[in-house]
Amino acid sequence: MSFLNTINGWRTKVFVWIGLPVIAAIGLMLSVTDLAPAWEAKNGGGTPGTFTAVDEECGRRNCEWHGTFVATEGGAQRADVILYDAPDGLTAGATAPALDSGARKGVFSTAGGSTYLLVTGLALAGVAALVAWVVIIVRAIRRRGRRAEPAAPPASFAPSA
Repeated sequence: MSFLNTINGWRTKVFVWIGLPVIAAIGLMLSVTDLAPAWEAKNGGGTPGTFTAVDEECGRRNCEWHGTFVATEGGAQRADVILYDAPDGLTAGATAPALDSGARKGVFSTAGGSTYLLVTGLALAGVAALVAWVVIIVRAIRRRGRRAEPAAPPASFAPSA
């Protein structure tokens, strides 16, 4: 029997009915707005400019620089943005070349990096969780429909008199 045909056990039920929708929601919400800008910046697209580092925020595993982005042409400015894929050795007050490709919270370093892979992975995980959840729901509904159908009366092969 396949996993989709036997949803029993409380852990499995929690994963299917709560875990998958949560994974789908988080994956899609965190990635959908930044997927195209991340790939555009990876391919060199966007508005070139300069990022000026203001302060660094560090979490458990990584640090990110916040600062100001000023476009090279036209001087358009974005304040309090994150520099994705910041180069090593960046310090407060230092500048780095960057691309503004329309990401919601930041700009991308021209030095390149792997943010586009992270965003793509989140999007794929969200889509996969959503598809799996929908498939499981559809199969559960079909199974219940089959159980609810009345059984056909047994055919009698006895000769009639």
